[in-house]
Amino acid sequence: MNRDMSYEAVMGRKNEIMKKALGVDYEKYELSQLAFDYDAMMEDVDVSIEEVRKIQEEVSVGHTPLVELKNLTALARKFSKEGYGARILIKDEAANPSGSYKDRRASLSVYMAKKLGYQGVVTATSGNYGAAVASQAAKLGLKCIVVQECYDSQGIGQPEILEKRRKCEALGAEVLSLTVGPELFYTFLSILEETGYFNASLYSSFGIRGVETLGYEIAEEVYEKYGKYPEVVLATHAGGGNLTGTARGLKAAGAKETKVVGVSVDLTGLHMASDVDFNKKSFTTGHTGFGMPFTTFPDRSDVPRSAARPLRYMDEYYLVKQGEVFYMTEALAQLEGIERGPAGNTSLTAAFAMAREMKETDILVVQETEYTGAGKHPLSQLSFAKERGIELFFGDPEKEVPGKNIILPKGPEDIRLRPVSMEKLKKSLIKNYVAAKKINLVTELDIFYLMEETRTSYEFVKLELQLLGCTLVI
Repeated sequence: MNRDMSYEAVMGRKNEIMKKALGVDYEKYELSQLAFDYDAMMEDVDVSIEEVRKIQEEVSVGHTPLVELKNLTALARKFSKEGYGARILIKDEAANPSGSYKDRRASLSVYMAKKLGYQGVVTATSGNYGAAVASQAAKLGLKCIVVQECYDSQGIGQPEILEKRRKCEALGAEVLSLTVGPELFYTFLSILEETGYFNASLYSSFGIRGVETLGYEIAEEVYEKYGKYPEVVLATHAGGGNLTGTARGLKAAGAKETKVVGVSVDLTGLHMASDVDFNKKSFTTGHTGFGMPFTTFPDRSDVPRSAARPLRYMDEYYLVKQGEVFYMTEALAQLEGIERGPAGNTSLTAAFAMAREMKETDILVVQETEYTGAGKHPLSQLSFAKERGIELFFGDPEKEVPGKNIILPKGPEDIRLRPVSMEKLKKSLIKNYVAAKKINLVTELDIFYLMEETRTSYEFVKLELQLLGCTLVI
């Protein structure tokens, strides 16, 4: 039977396609027009954290080094008042098979694909996750297709993205390289439907459960070595799965008082899906173009209900500048002898600034690094930026304008934290949900759901709904 493969028809079948490609019936979790049972969805992942750890051990994922950055800590203390300058630790996730924490996400997704009898896996990605899925598929003998936005409409690709495409291909994946635009999701759905392969989504409950081992390891290892849990764990924040999984793992291990902090690179003004803006970004992930939208509307992903829900777990959220991240990438290499890709050093940049405001006895953990390579190296990215007309110079990072310049700080003391209002994010989430669902009438069930989504009170949610013109029906 021939199916209508027009854009409108395929997008109209998206829920049907995604359900078949994951083996998850999302409808059973729907509680109302707005609310769904997130906890039940996560509990239905019939694999415990301990079982996931065993699965990951079989494919050489996890148990990555926890490294105390003694020289960077000493540098932070040099610019701190007496008694301040927290210990900075880093979980070196670049030690995973494909070079990033995303091997944890991919390991359980590909394992489930194999267990459920799928012949192959498909993922849509900017690159790192594609490499992780390709690596795991190779280990388990499954076919792998990666759908990746690589180019703008002029056929020009960022060195970082092209490097990640090479990585995916080297690990045996078939890569479909697209120009930026709405065709990514259409192509992804079409391939899922045509092949009958598994949707190795970044945002499925399987993917998030795979990341939980990262938070669990951090809590376990820090406690074993230092006799306490870390005061703060910082997670580079884009789609929210990194932070969500890590936070859930920390709590499962007992580190319930550890503060979870999200960090993004400030690319305010550059749209994540804009062809014009595509090559003005020096980082393809971990930036505000993903971080803000996915924080305030998580279900904008490739599954009906995303398991990555950052506002449920994020205690604080900060922005850092591109130039600051490049600076800290060089500092990590030259002071600690660890060369890692710039995007993975986003949280390290914030940790350096935060450490100066915390006591020497406190512990900060940067929960991931990622591999570097020819296209992911700072010099490649800065050279590409310069070729695109972006100015590069040393100066005040506060004057950096995304897409126009990259300003490297004159010294480490110039690296700063820029807090994002959590209250505004929570209000935006409620507003986005109401608008997306076109809701006028809300029930107490909806209010309790939004309380969990935003970690706020009944009165906070009720007032926001009233301000949006909603009527409470009891």
